[in-house]
Amino acid sequence: MRTCKVFSLAIWFIASHAFALPRGFVYLHQIAPDIEQDMRYAQDNNFTGHPVPGYKNGVCILTRKAAEKLKLVQNAAYQQGYQLKVYDCYRPETAVRAFYQWSQNKSDTRTKARFYPREKKYNLFRKGYIASYSGHSRGSTVDLTLVKIGKNQQPKHPLQRCYDKTARYLDDNSINMGTRHDCFDVSAHYHYTGLSNTQKKNRRRLRTLMTTYGFQPYSKEWWHFSLRNEPFPKTYFDFPVQ
Repeated sequence: MRTCKVFSLAIWFIASHAFALPRGFVYLHQIAPDIEQDMRYAQDNNFTGHPVPGYKNGVCILTRKAAEKLKLVQNAAYQQGYQLKVYDCYRPETAVRAFYQWSQNKSDTRTKARFYPREKKYNLFRKGYIASYSGHSRGSTVDLTLVKIGKNQQPKHPLQRCYDKTARYLDDNSINMGTRHDCFDVSAHYHYTGLSNTQKKNRRRLRTLMTTYGFQPYSKEWWHFSLRNEPFPKTYFDFPVQ
């Protein structure tokens, strides 16, 4: 009897979590468990300096259609010796509002040196680095990069600014794209002319992989892609990431 109760509780736990998401959404690990996840807004390693409201857990949630397409990208990347690493997926509107509130707090500039060293905080919305309405809230937009297969070692150098021609700006095991994720700077623009040849090649590799499988790039952020023909093009969701 005890075994049956434990088994029943396990089934209830799995079912309650598996069906907690709105219809049409999935956890990425259910579709592509080998894609690395480093969900920055559930941590303090992001431009706000603290976990963002709406992110109760560091998991990637996407529409099923986007997740299935991303699995195809992962398979193609793997054939080239790389794998995907996601930084942000579905983003609740609660988080988008929190970003706006953060941008209005002029006294809080503790992350400026690491995330927007050459920009004024009040210009981040106007210049398109942060949006009043985010495509992430529709569930088919993802921030991601590439990692060389087998590379798990993290950088040991002290972090300074978020961009460089060398790889000294990196804070993880990703390849050299010229900037870190969420570097609000002209150097994060895909066509930035100050990149090294390696950085240009790496950005081109990621963009080619993503566009081949139906994702649309964003010119001001090399890491940002939205699924073409997304299932909820006009719906902005606000359920928590958990």
